[in-house]
Amino acid sequence: MLIRRTPDIRPSEITGETVYLNRRRFLSTAGVVTAGLIGQGSVMAGLTGDAGATGQVLEGVRQSAFGAGLTPNSWEDITTYNNFYEFGTGKSDPVENAQAFRTRPWQVEVTGYCDKPGTYAYEDVIRDAALEERIYRLRCVEAWSMVIPWVGIPLADILKRFEPNSNAKYVRFRTLFDPEQMPGQRRRVLDWPYVEGLTIAEAMHPLAIMAVGVYGRVLPNQNGAPMRLVVPWKYGFKSIKSINQIEFTDRQPRTSWEMAAPQEYGFYANVNPEVDHPRWSQARERAIGAGLFAPKQETLMFNGYADQVGHLYQGLDLRRNY
Repeated sequence: MLIRRTPDIRPSEITGETVYLNRRRFLSTAGVVTAGLIGQGSVMAGLTGDAGATGQVLEGVRQSAFGAGLTPNSWEDITTYNNFYEFGTGKSDPVENAQAFRTRPWQVEVTGYCDKPGTYAYEDVIRDAALEERIYRLRCVEAWSMVIPWVGIPLADILKRFEPNSNAKYVRFRTLFDPEQMPGQRRRVLDWPYVEGLTIAEAMHPLAIMAVGVYGRVLPNQNGAPMRLVVPWKYGFKSIKSINQIEFTDRQPRTSWEMAAPQEYGFYANVNPEVDHPRWSQARERAIGAGLFAPKQETLMFNGYADQVGHLYQGLDLRRNY
């Protein structure tokens, strides 16, 4: 399949200038200090307590060049319009049902083909990492999109700490299973717990991050606290939330949506306007926050990141490996 060069960013992709300026004023008054003032800082600063519901400001967040030219959606858009089926299938269910979700203490089990397996406290998983803001497009498989200013850590930096060996061809991620806290898991919408996976090359790509915040604040519960993947060239369901297990494996993982509807959701789930979902077109998308009557915008190959990630799929039939 031909991989087209990413076109220039169009005004229709972004929200108004006011949102961007308000965001900068917010970061300034909230006390989020850029790298030019204090250097890289530590991810541990501002990550104590059950912060998913508090919106606690993160300290030491350095700005990056990722997302230059993009203006993020509003805080309200990002935190109230969510897919997180563990808390319900409606877009407003997560923000309504996740407020009491406990994200501390939190542990992550690391297994498989690595030299440092074990059960790690969340604080140890992200310790000594530098926080960076990255403004990425988010494209949902449902044909809507946002632009989100994530705060996170390169996924490769986290995974390398566990020293995966040469048998590690894929990385499998699992969401917490706790029906008492996650009411959506009491319904058989999916085969819980939620599972996602990446090839080791995808997981180590510089664009992939483990997000711990958004808009300079600790990640809200409804957005996947305390830690979630962000893989911006793939449909949003690949960016698994509230991760409590990481496995290095030599076999391609069976992912949750792939098991639920294999004719609709493949393992790769790369954004591809040339391959439609069986029930709707993927050629265009509705930009959340653009207004009720705004025209849909064209969907970009790999969500606009073709220049960076296209080489990962050279020789792969992207119609069969959707």
